[in-house]
Amino acid sequence: MPIHRPRAARMSGLLATAGGVTACLVSAAPVQAIAGPESAAGQYAAVVRLTIGEEAAVRGCTGTLLDASWVLTAASCFAATPGSAVPAGKPALKSVATLSDGRTAEIAELAPRTDRDLVLARLATPAAGITGITLAAATPDAGTDLTAAGFGRTRTEWAPRKVHTGTFTVKASDATTLSVTGKGTDVICKGDTGGPLLNAAGALVGVNSRSWQGGCLGGDPAETRTDAVSVRTDDLREWIDGVRSSTPGWQTKALVQSGSSLYQAVRLTDGSWTGFVDVQAKASGLNGIRSSATAGVNGDAHVLAISDSGGLFHTIRKQDGTWGRFGDVFSVANALGSLTQVSAVSIGHDVHVVAVADGKAFHTVRSSAGHWVPFRLISGSLANVTAAGTASVRGELHVGLVSGGKPYHSIRQANGNWLGWGDVARAASTTGPITSISMAGSGDETHFVVATDNGTRQYHALRNFNGQWSVFGDLKDVLGTVTARSVSAASVNGELQVAVTTADGKLLHTTRHTDRTWDAPVTAPLTGLPAVPGHLSITANYN
Repeated sequence: MPIHRPRAARMSGLLATAGGVTACLVSAAPVQAIAGPESAAGQYAAVVRLTIGEEAAVRGCTGTLLDASWVLTAASCFAATPGSAVPAGKPALKSVATLSDGRTAEIAELAPRTDRDLVLARLATPAAGITGITLAAATPDAGTDLTAAGFGRTRTEWAPRKVHTGTFTVKASDATTLSVTGKGTDVICKGDTGGPLLNAAGALVGVNSRSWQGGCLGGDPAETRTDAVSVRTDDLREWIDGVRSSTPGWQTKALVQSGSSLYQAVRLTDGSWTGFVDVQAKASGLNGIRSSATAGVNGDAHVLAISDSGGLFHTIRKQDGTWGRFGDVFSVANALGSLTQVSAVSIGHDVHVVAVADGKAFHTVRSSAGHWVPFRLISGSLANVTAAGTASVRGELHVGLVSGGKPYHSIRQANGNWLGWGDVARAASTTGPITSISMAGSGDETHFVVATDNGTRQYHALRNFNGQWSVFGDLKDVLGTVTARSVSAASVNGELQVAVTTADGKLLHTTRHTDRTWDAPVTAPLTGLPAVPGHLSITANYN
């Protein structure tokens, strides 16, 4: 439907976008202009067409998928009147996104920025199978050519159904915006508002906000200017990731030691990852962290960190993305000497922690009320303990210890009694010396994932609830030939997820489904890490 120019649309010489039934929407394009040629099929699959309102009140915009659930676009597309604030929550008008493959999804939720014309819109039905756009990490310099894309008017089409693109040159930038001008006759027109502005690598640097619309169909025939203003996005990764991590459903929280600190990222249900954030910057500094563990309790992620000085600290990343300050565990659960490793798992709302110190293993519990019980020695006669893993199965704590390079297993029953340590190698076959161990409980099964022979081999085994074991299976056919620095496993929505940091600086992730098939490993992005990833721990959360 046609979108007419609103009254009082002139603002500082620029045409305002959005605003009621007569919303003015803009876009961008190369000499195949936004008001120019169509893009090649599939070239801009993440760009979506937005329809806000119904019947006579309809308005059109453009947006960009960041992942399967979230579209980034201009807040002005949803404003009740030009320049008015857009409230968070369900859109006031029915709003629909049409995907590049023709599917449609209603917009269920808006998360606006307060400092710029920008909003994240959550799709009620995730856009499975379409890869989201990558965020640029730097502001483009003046003189840089960028590509804009949108579904707005061209010079000859009123309401095109395919993406058009155009080339725009950066004139200047400030704290929140980019000023650009079209090359040749390229121009941003009504309907292109909210569309992406992309650098040469195809990464998103801005969102189209308003323009002069010189030469656009239905515009002022005397207007020839192709200048436009776009909203910067290169400095908003943390905000964008924070909103994305609020997506309802299962998530995997990953903790990675890198350099002298600890970083957390979220793997969302669609398999996409947020960037990593520095945990010390959020939860107070510990002057360096060398290892960690994490356990999910509902939507919260509990984090245990071993400082470079050998202390043990605890904090919580809450479901809303806020962090508590690190608390000293030794001050409330007794101190341990020569702490080398920690593992954690939730049982109900309690967090069970197993720490390896002085070649022995100790256990403590943090209750749902926040109280800690004193550490208790649990390794018994096992000597030279070097690593531990934990899992929850049917409300019981399963613990795996590595002693002398060999795996052992015990269970803390719901009444607090411990069973004796069993030799896993006798039940599940022998491997080379184990250097890293992780466990996860899924249904009635306890999964063991280990790295052996200085990380050059990786294996998986499981213990059924009746005490029967599978043999250790070589994961080479799953992970390929890698040298693991650290392995971690978690049960997420009833399936086993395994993550591995490798000696060549990668973080690999795979899933073992309930039918016992494995996904091909995916290399996770390491955005936000200052150095190669080291020790790793993952856990499940449900939002």
